[in-house]
Amino acid sequence: MIWRPFTQEKTTPPPVKITKGEGAYLFAENGDKYVDMISSWFVNLHGHANPEMAEVISHQARTLEHVIFTKFTHEPAEKLVEGLKHIVPPELNRYFFSDNGSTAVEVALKMAFQYFINIGEENRNVFLSLEGGYYGDTFGAMSVSGVNSKYHATFSDLFFKTLMIDVPEYYDGVESIEEKENDIIDDLEKKLKSVGNRICALILEPLLQGSFGMRLYRPEFLERLVNKVKEYGILVIFDEVLTGFFRTGKMFALEHTNVLPDFICLSKGLTGGFLPLALTIASDKIYNAFLSGDKKKTFLHGHSYTANPIACAAACKSLEILLRQETVDRIGAISQFHRCHSIPRAAKRRSIGAVTAFDANSEDAANHVINKAWENGIFLRPLGRTLYLFPPYCVSDEDLSRTYDIINKFL
Repeated sequence: MIWRPFTQEKTTPPPVKITKGEGAYLFAENGDKYVDMISSWFVNLHGHANPEMAEVISHQARTLEHVIFTKFTHEPAEKLVEGLKHIVPPELNRYFFSDNGSTAVEVALKMAFQYFINIGEENRNVFLSLEGGYYGDTFGAMSVSGVNSKYHATFSDLFFKTLMIDVPEYYDGVESIEEKENDIIDDLEKKLKSVGNRICALILEPLLQGSFGMRLYRPEFLERLVNKVKEYGILVIFDEVLTGFFRTGKMFALEHTNVLPDFICLSKGLTGGFLPLALTIASDKIYNAFLSGDKKKTFLHGHSYTANPIACAAACKSLEILLRQETVDRIGAISQFHRCHSIPRAAKRRSIGAVTAFDANSEDAANHVINKAWENGIFLRPLGRTLYLFPPYCVSDEDLSRTYDIINKFL
C-alpha cells in the first residue's frame, strides 16, 4: 500500500524493512546490517539514532511540541538563529523557516520575484539557472531545474520561463577547463545583453550539482558567474540544501569563493537528519523591500509546521555537535581518506570535502557494483552511471576502506 518516492513499483523489488539505526549502520528485520554510505539521501550528519539528538528531541516534545509561528515565537527557533548567525555571512541576517529543501527554494524564488514587484520593476519575470541543476520537486523548483531535467520533463509544459547556462564540468584530469569556462561566460554575456533587464534571479547549487551525478565545477567559474549577473542587478540564490554543513569541506560551499549571494537555502543536514526543517536566509536589502503599510507588499507565504520547536531543538543540537573540534577533525579525515584512495577503473573521479564520486562505464556496471556492495553490507545508490560516497561523519575508516575495496573489486 506504500507508494515509494523515485521508484517504479512494477519492476522494483519490495523494500527492506529497517528496524533500527545506530551510528553509520542500518539494521534490517532479517538481521542484516548495512553501512549507510549516502547518509539516507544526504541528510544524516552524526549517525542514526544519535543519543544526544534523541534526548534533546524527547525533552522538547515534553515542553512544547508546536505553536503557530505568526503571533508567537519560541526559544528553539531563536536559539537556532543565534547559533547560525555566527557562521552565516553577516550580510545574510533574515531567517525564514519552512519544511524542506523544495520549500526553501520556493520561498527564495517567490521572495526574489516579489522583491522586484515591490520596488517597481515588474518586468523581471525570468529566472536563470545551470543545466543539470536539481532544486526539488515543487513547481517553482522544477521550473528552475529546466525543461531538460531528467526528473521533471513530464511537467515541463507547466514551467515558468527559465534561461539555462552550461556547466564546465570539473574532475581529475579534465582538459581545457578555462577555455570551456570562457565560452560559457561569453554565451552568458550575450544572454544578459539581450534580456538581462528581465531576469529576476540566478539560482544554482554552489560547486556541486548533487542529483545530476555529483557534478563539480570550479570556484573560479562560480565567482565569474555571480559577478557577471550582478552587473545587471540580478539577485543570486545559493541552494546549499545539499552542500551545507561541511559537505564540501567548509561550513557552506559559498566559503570556497569571494562572492556573496542574496539568499541561501538550507535543509537536509540542518537537523542532523532527524526531522524536516528548512531555512531561506536573505539580506536586509530583500527584507526591507517587504516592509510597507501596503498589505500587498507582505510576503504571503507560510507552512503549518513553520519553525516547529522540536525540529528547531534538533537543529540546535546538531549545530553544537557539528562545531565540536572532534567532528571537524573527523570531517577532515574523511576528506583526506578520499584524496588518498584511488579507484583505478573509475572515470571522471571528483572529490570535494567529504564527498567523492566517479563514473562507471555504464549504468549496468554501476548497478553491478551497487548490488555487490549490498551483498557485502554496504548501502550505495547510483545516479545513472555515477557512483558516489556521501557518508555520515561518524563513519569509520574501516568501513570506508571496505567500501573502496568492494568498489575496486567489482567495478
